[in-house]
Amino acid sequence: MSTNRAARQRQRSRPRFRPLPGNTLYTPQASPARAAAERRSARPLLFLHQLPAWVAPVVAVVLLIAGLAARGPVGAVCLVGVAAALGWLASMSWPRLSAGGRAGRLVIVAAMLGLAAWQATR
Repeated sequence: MSTNRAARQRQRSRPRFRPLPGNTLYTPQASPARAAAERRSARPLLFLHQLPAWVAPVVAVVLLIAGLAARGPVGAVCLVGVAAALGWLASMSWPRLSAGGRAGRLVIVAAMLGLAAWQATR
């Protein structure tokens, strides 16, 4: 067996996982409310991080398309789900964002909620 083949087999036998970005999940010197929110969010964030990278965007796009396609409360619930996920991720990344990044995330979440309100009345 060649050296390359043996190296590939060793790589296949190791579990595949993505390393965590950065040094920590927690904001240094955070307020007690922020620290509590980060502790509650750590497990779901780690779960999302260990999924294949394409899963979260595909689920978000499916919910967005379903929310725009379905009329009434069903579409509104799908869009509120997208807004809730985006809002949660924005709140977790808030300390590291610039003012423009914060404003952009607020606009996107507000737009999703506006679309959900519009869809609920259709």
